[in-house]
Parts: sequence; C-alpha cells; structure tokens
Amino acid sequence: MEYNDEYFMQHALKQAQLAFEEDEVPIGAVVVMNNKIIAKAYNQVEKLNDATAHAEILALTTAFSAMGSKYLPEACLYVTVEPCLMCTGALYWSKIKRIVYGASDVKSGGLRFFVDEDGLIKPEVWPFHPKAELVKGIMEKECADLMKLFFKNKR
Repeated sequence: MEYNDEYFMQHALKQAQLAFEEDEVPIGAVVVMNNKIIAKAYNQVEKLNDATAHAEILALTTAFSAMGSKYLPEACLYVTVEPCLMCTGALYWSKIKRIVYGASDVKSGGLRFFVDEDGLIKPEVWPFHPKAELVKGIMEKECADLMKLFFKNKR
C-alpha cells in the first residue's frame, strides 16, 4: 500500500461523509504521524451544540491526547476543506509540520486574510508555524462535490 496525500485525504473524506450523514457540514480531518493515522474527526457543531467543534479542532485535540503533547511538530493534518480562521489559529499553535487540504473555501476559509492581490500567501503574514508546509487541492473535486451536494440539499 502506497501512503501518499491522496491516500490520507481519502480517509479525511470518509470522515466528511460521516458528517454529511449526520447533517453536519461535511468536513473531515485526519492527523498523521509516521504514515499512521493518530486522530480522525468530522464536524460536530450541531451534534455538540458547539461552534468550535470543527473537524480540525476535534482531530487536533484527539492527536494531542494520543501523543501526550500540546504540540505536533512531526504531524500532518489532512482536511477536506480549507481551514477557517479559527482552525488556522489552532494549527499555528499546534506547531504542526504540514497542512494538506482539498477544496478551497472562498466564503469561510481563513487563508483569504493572508493573501496578496495574486492570491499568494504573503510571507510576512504566514498564518502557520514558520516551519509548516501548506499543500492545497488534493482530491479537490471530490471534497468540493460533497460540500456542494450538502448545501444543494439544504436549499
């Protein structure tokens, strides 16, 4: 089995599907260390009646607990949709090494606050830990399609 970004994003997408089935905004996340998933979560805002119960936050909290640490400098977070501003802040404080997301979120994504006129993140306002790497667009269509279907069903 080849472990790559698509492999782990598929696992995040499975989490998003669980959210979809529970009538939550379908965003899923997994935290990976040494090619092993150490945490997984999906949005549970409605279920927990908690505006902060985003997939990224829940996955990070589970990973911190699993590792017995407040930092994850060797970990990678895979999330199906661009993190919001709150989750971007949590990722900064986690000192996570790598953030990989599927679909961009023009309306609620947090990265729009840090980009220049060309859509590139300005180095002087990099929103993550200085050593963190950002990868976007992994399984973008599949991640975006699930979000579109969810909101289409809401209308």
